[in-house]
Amino acid sequence: MRAAQITRTTAETDIKLSLSLDGTGRADISSGCGFLDHMLTLFAKHGRFDIELSCAGDTHVDYHHTTEDIGIALGEAFRMALGDKRGIRRYGDAALPMDEALILTAADISGRGYLGYDMQIPSEKVGDFDTELTEEFFIAFTRSSGITLHIRELAGSNSHHIIEGAFKSAARSLREAVSVDPDFSEDIPSTKGVL
Repeated sequence: MRAAQITRTTAETDIKLSLSLDGTGRADISSGCGFLDHMLTLFAKHGRFDIELSCAGDTHVDYHHTTEDIGIALGEAFRMALGDKRGIRRYGDAALPMDEALILTAADISGRGYLGYDMQIPSEKVGDFDTELTEEFFIAFTRSSGITLHIRELAGSNSHHIIEGAFKSAARSLREAVSVDPDFSEDIPSTKGVL
């Protein structure tokens, strides 16, 4: 079973996270930030990942450390659950409409963490969540997972819709990329023989 459990404790956050890549989209999320809980819940649903997460963070300061450290922990869980990446499709992409917003994402499970990010989020906050933390989450996730992820906003004017579209689209791209190709279930999808 492609699954991982991560415990990450720093002076700023205490995180416990479990992930199954071959799930049903079940989520039990408690980050201390309602908007981030919402984004991670729909990420699980649209990726068909089972995620359990609890985070006690220094949210009296702001949500920066919580958001970044959850991104790190989730990325580490993806890396661990994927193992040697044998049989995966490796690539995935999705163009996802969210009302007036349209988000394009593409993922490569390459072993090389990189985020290409082009989103113009019009407001500084959604609720009490700083919208700039969307990029911080995905930077942390891609670096710790070793996944290349491109996120592009093709249209949008509502900040909530734009961010939600990004999380949903990324989840669907990753769902495709981590899925096992039955025709090549024993192969590493690289001419190098390793990812």
